[in-house]
Amino acid sequence: MRDEVILKDLGIGDAGWLIQQHAELYAREDGFDASFEPLVAEILADYIRNRDPACERAWIAWEGDERLGSIFCVKGPEPGQAKLRLFLLTPSARGKGLGKRLLEFCIAYARDKGYGELVLWTHASHRAACALYKKAGFTCVDSHPVTSFGQRLEEQTWKLKLT
Repeated sequence: MRDEVILKDLGIGDAGWLIQQHAELYAREDGFDASFEPLVAEILADYIRNRDPACERAWIAWEGDERLGSIFCVKGPEPGQAKLRLFLLTPSARGKGLGKRLLEFCIAYARDKGYGELVLWTHASHRAACALYKKAGFTCVDSHPVTSFGQRLEEQTWKLKLT
């Protein structure tokens, strides 16, 4: 029998796992090159070193002793703005409602902390995640072609008003 999925804050070993999962999944599923891995490592290092525990949070989804995914809520680039980062689900965790649950936790946390807006950056190729964002009330406010991580991509910015 499978254990219940629980959400924990970032703990020992989670950062290394997230770097590896992002690098391997994005290489396999989207053809990203090795330049993506250090970006994820830099985001995590910045979070670990500079996190403001009063208004920034990470959730790592666990089922028993297996990690299934993550989502982070951090300060955005503008005052009153939160940023969703490092949203990831392992292939075995997809299609079970966990992505929706993680997104709901992140949105509720941002609202609870008084942020007026939640923003995120993604690629149009991440159709399932974009569908979740749209269903949760996010609006795509920018979409443009880029070449990143060895791929031609459609980069997107999504925003959700929280007030």
